[in-house]
Amino acid sequence: MAASQIVPAMLFALVHGTRVYRLRGMLGFVLFSLAIGYALETVGVLTGFPFGHYYFTGGMGPKIFVVPVLIGPAYLGMGYVAWTVTRVILASGNVEERLAGIRVLMLPLAASFVMTAWDLSFDPALSTYGRYWIWLDGGAYFGVPVSNFLGWYLTNYLIYQSFALYLGARSVIAYRLAIPDARLAVLFYAVCAAGCVLRAASKASPAVITDPAETPWRLSDINSVCALSAIFMMGAFVTLASVKLRDRALGQRVGVHPQWGDRLVEADIASSDEDELEQVP
Repeated sequence: MAASQIVPAMLFALVHGTRVYRLRGMLGFVLFSLAIGYALETVGVLTGFPFGHYYFTGGMGPKIFVVPVLIGPAYLGMGYVAWTVTRVILASGNVEERLAGIRVLMLPLAASFVMTAWDLSFDPALSTYGRYWIWLDGGAYFGVPVSNFLGWYLTNYLIYQSFALYLGARSVIAYRLAIPDARLAVLFYAVCAAGCVLRAASKASPAVITDPAETPWRLSDINSVCALSAIFMMGAFVTLASVKLRDRALGQRVGVHPQWGDRLVEADIASSDEDELEQVP
């Protein structure tokens, strides 16, 4: 179940990212994702910071020390998809702005929310039920502690902030996100959300699961809360990105200037209105 989500996302990120950022740019994202992801997960298992006290079972396959090999690709794959979806949402008007100034900070902060929404939609299913990792003290979110999501946000923020600073020193022209490429990323994120929703229809057993803190949880409730997170959190980001892409495509059809964005459209509309008024007898 874990590999079915992680491997396709990793392959998508490598192909899509190389197309958008070229090989050198994407290598930067790969390096930051793997290095920071593995480092903080290792520290987390050994110390409990920043996620909480947990350990990985053998369910995710081979490990690098105490962390499964698949963890790095998880940060890389879905991390890239979430980053790209956020780029679409934060585009100014119908065009993207240069990654500089406040955007160097705001884009990583926003992208970390988009990525954490994904974690909310699967963590109880893969831990409390799937037992790919075990939360030693249980947690309020169907066996998952709140600290996990704070740690998840922090880890992804560090990855994104490192990548943003790396890109900030490079040419924005080389990294412009074309509409077809943006649509693919938004669609991939939507498909991942749909997979979490479909899990709610699962009839897997047992009906009731007990976490290590001896708290019982119904499997149907775990699947339902994951589906709700996917619908109302991941779905919200998909909707925002879809609307922004529609506006951007419309702006291109009416001839928006790449530096002026919506202002050219507004100017054209005002000019058109004035012409119509002059024609009124």
